[in-house]
Amino acid sequence: MHFTLKDINALNYLYKINLINSVSGFKAANLIATQSKKGTTNVAVFSSVVHYGSNPPILGFVLRPNTVVRNTYDNIKETGFYTINHIYKDIIEEAHHTSAKYPAEISEFYKTTLQEEYLNDFKAPFVKGCAIKMGLKYLEEYHIKANDTILVLGEIVDLYIADDLVSKDGFVNLAKAKTAVINGLDGYAVPEDISRKGYQRPKKEA
Repeated sequence: MHFTLKDINALNYLYKINLINSVSGFKAANLIATQSKKGTTNVAVFSSVVHYGSNPPILGFVLRPNTVVRNTYDNIKETGFYTINHIYKDIIEEAHHTSAKYPAEISEFYKTTLQEEYLNDFKAPFVKGCAIKMGLKYLEEYHIKANDTILVLGEIVDLYIADDLVSKDGFVNLAKAKTAVINGLDGYAVPEDISRKGYQRPKKEA
């Protein structure tokens, strides 16, 4: 199959978003949890979390245009804090349901079996049971003019990882954690194996 830009633009809307969301490859599957100043919690699935640097430890994620209410974004702007929690095999069904659009006053935690967990007085809930949980502080945001989305950057200030997942050199084995990945908008997979190749150097001439 071959699609030109003209072909892509002419596609049926749903077909187009499924196609373009899939061709970028597998994406990280995370739950971002927040809490409003009034104490109402929110948790939603995101597939756009990306590493932006290790010193300081910065992660970013993308929000679609704010033409409708975005509870995650509103809560982050109100409080300055949020958590990112890895979706794993056993909670895929419930995690995906958080993509449903509930009003701000209704917490997805109460519409699913996902449970809030509060650690060390952090200002947003973590998702109980996740092997990898991160507490982040809002840093800055960038408006992407091309499609009117927002890139939000945050700094990891609290990091929780199950002990048996971290190797001596700091590598985190996500396959062992049964961490899920997202294919497109609603396809989930769980990697079964990881092959590490080590740091590569140029080959010497024979």
